[in-house]
Amino acid sequence: MAVVHRSVLPIRSQEDIVRVRQATRESAVAQGFSLVDQTKIVTAASELARNTLDYGGGGEVEITRLSDPPRRGVRLVFTDKGPGIADVGQALADGFTSGRGLGLGLGGARRLSNEFSIESRVGEGTQVTIARWR
Repeated sequence: MAVVHRSVLPIRSQEDIVRVRQATRESAVAQGFSLVDQTKIVTAASELARNTLDYGGGGEVEITRLSDPPRRGVRLVFTDKGPGIADVGQALADGFTSGRGLGLGLGGARRLSNEFSIESRVGEGTQVTIARWR
């Protein structure tokens, strides 16, 4: 699998969430994604960027365009040094919220992605990786 392009963006403000959405869409377009697939990965990126800011206290996202012929994809890795998630399984369940959201963020992002993984340690932070392929 070859890396076509990689960028890292900070997530420290609402404006950064907008930039993450824009950069994700640009990567999806560059990889030839359909409008539906662009929308899916941008929506997932928006949810995860918001979680990174709201629950992780900010962090960063690494956006990577991948080539694995005949497939092309976009991988996003969201990392924060926040409080972590005590029960990842519960956090992935639809309807679970720590108080501010609709409880669709992590589970929704998982459904919108072809690949999804999450690593979290209480007191150390969380890393969520998603990928979408065409």
